[in-house]
Amino acid sequence: MGYYLKYAHAAMKKARYEILPDDGTFYAEIPGFGGVYANSGTLESCRDELEEVLEEWILLRIRLNLPLPVVDGIGLAIMEAV
Repeated sequence: MGYYLKYAHAAMKKARYEILPDDGTFYAEIPGFGGVYANSGTLESCRDELEEVLEEWILLRIRLNLPLPVVDGIGLAIMEAV
């Protein structure tokens, strides 16, 4: 498994899920990853959406040269090409 996949997998393991009482949909977020959340009708689709949001969030932070949180001792560092 590549380093990026290990990082994303570790982050997904930190996800918290709940069923919203208003409409019975599933809500998920990853603590420490501000703005990474999902809401969907089934647990599986919520997880899939959360994974997609996480991927886009990681890529955006890399593009903007923003730091990424360390998860379970796994960190992604942005290095300049030489």
